[in-house]
Amino acid sequence: MSFHAYDRRVELPRAVVLVEGTSDLVALETLALRRGRDLAAEGVAIDAIGGAQAIRRALTRHDGARVVGLVDAGEAGGFRRVLDDVFVCDPDLEGELIRALGTDEVLRVVDAHGDLGPFRTLQKQPSWRGRPIEEQLRRFMGSGGSRKIQYARYLVEALDLERVPAPLDGVLAAL
Repeated sequence: MSFHAYDRRVELPRAVVLVEGTSDLVALETLALRRGRDLAAEGVAIDAIGGAQAIRRALTRHDGARVVGLVDAGEAGGFRRVLDDVFVCDPDLEGELIRALGTDEVLRVVDAHGDLGPFRTLQKQPSWRGRPIEEQLRRFMGSGGSRKIQYARYLVEALDLERVPAPLDGVLAAL
């Protein structure tokens, strides 16, 4: 008796959210948990595809599932060419979360995680002096290895669930 891969019963998700990166995945998983949802039990998978340019290749992995996307504004065109349901973060996930929380709350979160000193150092750099604090915060969260992933979770955990950014809310509502 021979074994073939197609003989195995693998439960495929009924719905998939394609996201650009791990921080998007972490933000959606954290928000779902905060709302009491178990996406895996609902048959929903989140696939961090490693950048918007990988959208077509990612779609081939999810044939037969309902597929929606979460993407940054600068990459929305590529997603919209191949998906009907695309939720766009303007300009990106961090920008959406910073707006939803407000800069004072974001600074409180940064301080609570011991990063206020490094953030203040970034603000003193000549290329960042005088820029809007929202831009400085986005840059800070996008630097430093895993900081972007960590802050995706920290900021979603700090969100008032009545003020969730529309793209994140839309993705979960579409599932």
